[in-house]
Amino acid sequence: MSGDHHDGGHHPEPESYVALRTKALESLLIEKGLLTGDLVDKVVSTYEQDIGPLNGARVVARAWTDPEYKQRLLEDGTAALAEMGFTGNTVEVVENTGDVHNMVVCTLCSCYPWSVLGLPPTWYKTPAYRSRAVIEPRSVLQDFGLELEENVEVHVWDSSAELRYMVLPERPAGTEGMSEEELAQIVTRDSMIGVAKVNAPAAVA
Repeated sequence: MSGDHHDGGHHPEPESYVALRTKALESLLIEKGLLTGDLVDKVVSTYEQDIGPLNGARVVARAWTDPEYKQRLLEDGTAALAEMGFTGNTVEVVENTGDVHNMVVCTLCSCYPWSVLGLPPTWYKTPAYRSRAVIEPRSVLQDFGLELEENVEVHVWDSSAELRYMVLPERPAGTEGMSEEELAQIVTRDSMIGVAKVNAPAAVA
């Protein structure tokens, strides 16, 4: 049977002084013509989709190729991430397998393991995702184009300011001959949030 599982929980927190000051400074720079909204969006997109997630992809690739590191990562994610120079968040890493699929949400705000995934994507912060991920996770995954077999259990992990979650995606078949660096290139941000799987490159598959 399939199972839907919800873990974690926390209290909402007001925006920090730093966040509020950053917004005010951005508005002032745009008003003075020293900065454009398009440039801000471009920089944010770069950190959302490129720079940040590459850190997490390196962690995943290491875990796929080093069983001892993988064990440490699953036992104490924060310490294992620190081994690779990624600090700043307390992180628990949950592993996707053929029987269990994990996905991450933050129901009351948008807490996110920024040290390994960078900035959260816009959709992660929307009320629709934050509520539906817990209530109807399979439907949300289908919206992302991910269809799971009925016998696969879905676990939903609720991040908080104290503890954030990262998914260790399942290594795709056909990638056994790929190097750690090559593997890191196929790991996506969405697979580490749990709304997608990692696909082997067409040439390898």
